[in-house]
Amino acid sequence: MSSMFFAVAVSSGLATATRLLDLAGVFACAVLGGIVARQEGLDLFGFLAVGITSGLGGGLLRDVLLQHGTPVALTDYAYLSTCLVGILISFLARINGPVWGNLYTVLDAAVIGFWSVAGVNKTLSAGLGWLPALLLGTISAIGGGALRDIILGRRPAVFGGNGLYATVALAVSGTTVICWYTGVPQIGTGLGILLALVFRLAAVHFDWALPGGRDWHPAARLAEVPDHLRPQGAHRRDDSRHHHQRDDRPPT
Repeated sequence: MSSMFFAVAVSSGLATATRLLDLAGVFACAVLGGIVARQEGLDLFGFLAVGITSGLGGGLLRDVLLQHGTPVALTDYAYLSTCLVGILISFLARINGPVWGNLYTVLDAAVIGFWSVAGVNKTLSAGLGWLPALLLGTISAIGGGALRDIILGRRPAVFGGNGLYATVALAVSGTTVICWYTGVPQIGTGLGILLALVFRLAAVHFDWALPGGRDWHPAARLAEVPDHLRPQGAHRRDDSRHHHQRDDRPPT
């Protein structure tokens, strides 16, 4: 009986912690969305549109994919209220200077931790496995920012040049999953947030980035391959192409 009571208490505490992390992520990402709206010179409605997309977008994507009831942002009024408070702060406050720049970076890193952990906890609590938890934890962290950039007509920063944003989200999600399966989900919550702060801030400070695509052209490379190493049928295609080229020449 005591062990059952303990398990229920742990589950209830984890659900409360997940909700608080979710709300913290909503608030932080709404503020970030407001900062971006100010940079774009938008009016109050623009602040609201960008801030709500940034603050609620990742969680809505997660909950829709999770298919575990109506998205919580539409049933729990604390989500939209928290989002609006964050937007209002970013609209009224004078956000500029190096102090705000550093705060933006820290807030951005914290968002990754809050939402990655919350996304993993919600996915595993719904009975899904570790792979969906990794996917939805990462989507929760990057979804709102990506949607925000899309509606502003910008390339989503998560696609490059943003200090390993998605990589950090995946690392935090993986850490949280491991702690869940080893029976210490509470430790996973704190460790995931700490990892997000350290990993993200280090990536920004040292300018870490994933490698880009190489300038490689398959057709040109294939032309350099010796005949005996080419794929079967390549000789016939080349011969046919040359034959048609000769036939297209005007008679002499």
